[in-house]
Amino acid sequence: MTDAQYDDELFDDGIDEEATARAVEFEIWKRLFAFTLPYRKELVALIGCGVVTAILEASFPLLTRAVIDDVGANGMDANLWGYAGIYAAIVIALAFGTMGFLYFAEKIRTFVSHDIRREGFGNLQRLSFSYYDYRPVGWLMARMTSDCDRLTDILAWGILDFFWGTFIMIAIMGAMLIMDPVLALGVVVVVPALFFVSKYFQKQILVSSRAVRRSNSRITGNYNESIMGVRTTKAFVREPANLDEFSGESESMYRNSVRNALQNAVYLPIVLTLGSLATGLVLVYGGLEMIGGALTAGTLIAFIAYTRQFFEPVQVLAAWLSEMQMAQASAERVMELIEANPDVADSERVREAIARHAPVAEGSALALDGHGARIREIELRDVSFAYVADEPVLSHINLKVGLDETIAIVGPTGGGKSTLVNVICRFYEPTAGEVLINGEDYRERSLHWLQSSLGMVLQSSTVFSGTIADNIRYGRLDATDEEVIEAARVAGAHDLIMEKDAGYETKLGEGGQQLSAGEKQLISFARAVLADPQILVMDEATSSVDTETEARIQAGLDRLLAGRIAFVIAHRLSTIRAATRILVVDEGRITESGTHAELLALRGHYYELYRMQSTGGTGQASGWAAD
Repeated sequence: MTDAQYDDELFDDGIDEEATARAVEFEIWKRLFAFTLPYRKELVALIGCGVVTAILEASFPLLTRAVIDDVGANGMDANLWGYAGIYAAIVIALAFGTMGFLYFAEKIRTFVSHDIRREGFGNLQRLSFSYYDYRPVGWLMARMTSDCDRLTDILAWGILDFFWGTFIMIAIMGAMLIMDPVLALGVVVVVPALFFVSKYFQKQILVSSRAVRRSNSRITGNYNESIMGVRTTKAFVREPANLDEFSGESESMYRNSVRNALQNAVYLPIVLTLGSLATGLVLVYGGLEMIGGALTAGTLIAFIAYTRQFFEPVQVLAAWLSEMQMAQASAERVMELIEANPDVADSERVREAIARHAPVAEGSALALDGHGARIREIELRDVSFAYVADEPVLSHINLKVGLDETIAIVGPTGGGKSTLVNVICRFYEPTAGEVLINGEDYRERSLHWLQSSLGMVLQSSTVFSGTIADNIRYGRLDATDEEVIEAARVAGAHDLIMEKDAGYETKLGEGGQQLSAGEKQLISFARAVLADPQILVMDEATSSVDTETEARIQAGLDRLLAGRIAFVIAHRLSTIRAATRILVVDEGRITESGTHAELLALRGHYYELYRMQSTGGTGQASGWAAD
């Protein structure tokens, strides 16, 4: 089951909340706390500040006890100035301890936040296409933003609260046991009740917090889709319907958040009530002891102060534990992203060879870096593929392609054209059969080697923020300015770029919204030219450009396609007439194969497609060769 489906299932009203609560894995927190280990010095300093602060805070009631008893015994002869000096020293030391506490906690939080986001983003780059098939952008963004922030707060400030609370409780309990063990037991007696209350609310808070995080992910995704699709929304006047859908998601977020807040609002007052009960017991029993002369006034006052002080860290730890339970859902989601494994990865044999830095022979199956292993031939042997079991998208594909061949792939929408190319590029691996490169299974080669040999020009070209030159150089980061300009000339983009006010240094916003679709396509072509790939893939590459721009592209295509293997997916058949071979792919099978002339003579599916486009007026676009 995919995570998106998993989220949907858990969001149903029929959710098994007890099963969800039992699903807590504290091993997740152990793996998350591992992110703090590189900062051991800061951790030690943080713990040290916690110990010092706890001892200093626990000393105030003892000092108060000493003052009261001294005044009671000696009156105005008591050494009040001495006590004032000790008090001032404790306050100053406590201020420095607290400052260190806050400094090191924030430092750890910042470092850990950086490391978690870096690990998450790094793994997103490694994951296969299949990971993104069922996960919306908002789903991923929520994990690397709000979920990550919540976790880093817990990891840093939670450590602070844990050590401070633990040490001050130990110090207070030690002092109370020394002063009066019976009164100390009166305070401790409420601790088991706190334990059972906390255990109950932890389960309830965890269930509701998971629902809050799911709702937050959906809202983030809804925001993202609405912004990205704003033009379509306005074109079809979908604003009211979109608002209704968003209102439904927002209502779910509201219900889950109120439920979660109510549980927290009930939990902490119960802790406070138990603390007040313990204070009342101390006051009653201690008062009787003092009347009987078994207890001094200073000791009773110190005990009352300690009782209140003892339950302050208990309340803080209870709140921290509550936050930790709520963040458990975030922890599960972030760790799922960080630890997700790609479906397509190097075999153990290849990884071992990379680790050994084994030398690479010409054409070796263990070619690791693309040097000395020129791709001369690609062969598919009885290849089948399915995204979902028992629902094949490709069935028994057999194909052999060599250097200087351009393979055009046509067919109806959903027939398997793009999937075929994705399998060849190893974005997905075949569920049956083999893909051979130079006669050997590509699963025995480095994935990086193969995919670094690819160049792609897609129907919807991606333009990144930065300059036009930056976007072209994306194909090869070490390219010089002269190489960038030459690539743009070959792609037919140079003249259009120079018409911009800043030329190649023109700043492009996110998504290149100020560029036309054709201009984006030309930049994408220049990027592919600069990369100088061994395998070139063009998926409806000229569908977004006008006839004049297409003519510019066609002028550079012969040079671009020379000495490499090319796959061209096209609906506009007039642009592929000069292809070495044309494949008609329908229902996951190659139903026809041949040159443009051969397929026309066959008078099959390709002939009908070409005839319909020609009579519809689309067959007059310029192609690589005349009829």
